[in-house]
Amino acid sequence: MPDVLELTPTEFCKRWPKEKREEITLLDVREPAEIEIASIPDTTIIPMMEIPNRLQELSPDATVVVMCHSGGRSRRVAEFLLASGFNHVFNLSGGIDAWSQQIDPAVPRY
Repeated sequence: MPDVLELTPTEFCKRWPKEKREEITLLDVREPAEIEIASIPDTTIIPMMEIPNRLQELSPDATVVVMCHSGGRSRRVAEFLLASGFNHVFNLSGGIDAWSQQIDPAVPRY
């Protein structure tokens, strides 16, 4: 199985500025209570444990960037997606916590 490619939030924003975000799926795999605390606009939200049953909601041909709180859960989901036939998968290293520190300090940290 190929290794999961990692992107920091800064690298993500350089590669896909806001005007190009429709080219990718930013997949947030955190739980609903976490989403209520902090979120990023224009994400697809599917909690980690629901991914296997909701896989059909994602396109295996799309570029998918997976995120969670700090990057651990999202890495496991990215590995699962690659094993499930997805070809263009990245993990957002540091998750939404790093996003708050590197990109948007208005996003609450928890």
